[in-house]
Amino acid sequence: MASPVAFRRLKIRRDRVGVHAFDRATGLNLLVDEVAVPEREWAAAPRHLAVALTNACDLHCPFCYANKHRAALDPARVLGWLREADAAGCLGVGFGGGEPTTVRGFAELCRAVANETALAVSFTTHGHRLSEDLLSQLAGSVHMVRVSIDGVGKTYERLRGRPFDALVDRLNMLRHVAPFGVNVVVNDHTIGELDAVAELGARVGAAELLLLPELRFGAGTGATARTLAALRAWVDAYNGEVRLAISQEGADGLPVAEPFRSQPLIERYAHIDADGVLRRSSFAAGGVAIGERTFLATYQLLAGEEAE
Repeated sequence: MASPVAFRRLKIRRDRVGVHAFDRATGLNLLVDEVAVPEREWAAAPRHLAVALTNACDLHCPFCYANKHRAALDPARVLGWLREADAAGCLGVGFGGGEPTTVRGFAELCRAVANETALAVSFTTHGHRLSEDLLSQLAGSVHMVRVSIDGVGKTYERLRGRPFDALVDRLNMLRHVAPFGVNVVVNDHTIGELDAVAELGARVGAAELLLLPELRFGAGTGATARTLAALRAWVDAYNGEVRLAISQEGADGLPVAEPFRSQPLIERYAHIDADGVLRRSSFAAGGVAIGERTFLATYQLLAGEEAE
């Protein structure tokens, strides 16, 4: 039987699908969907919030969907929004961009969020700025890191323009600091690399292999029907060591985990772009600028638009 101390680490979220207990230290998720939570007690924030801290990136990947105009968020302002979201029932924040590790004060922001809120802290990165110094600053403040790879060896170097061996060195440092996953944008260039990426993930201790079928968004031309068919066949045959996950965006019939399918997307997820616009996702065309509003007031406006 778990001790009372263990239970005190759990953050409890109550919403339309039931009572959700979450431990950011272990990643434990427990959903009690048999409990009918009164609407007045539903969490007033999304389950997960993604924040694009900047549009800047020092790589030029050909299928990148991120905005290319110059924009960045003030970390102090972001911390204020996250305090609000935490108090209103949000469970985690994922920092992205652009490349979030280019932001001055990034490690300090992660540490402040970890110390001042109960949010799980994660970020997505290309990995090449994960120096020993930065990793030492992030240790204990980050609960998950997602590293975008897309291929190995010469394929990686052609798409990312950086030495593959240097990336592997950084992954071997990262594994001692925080759990991490590997992200793969799946398109005509990368579909043939999945076996090699899965093997790499197992070798360097990745906790998850996340497949992201390329969308027609930004510079992306979208995964072709041929690529999607090959991806389905690969997923069906997969028996690798690393846990497999598939993005719901662009899944097109592929198996995805949908434990909250009865819940509106806006209650599960929201995204703040580098201009300070709150959107339903990073691919959404519209949104509501936070401006001088509080985060929660802006979220209520966005949620109201979806309900209309």
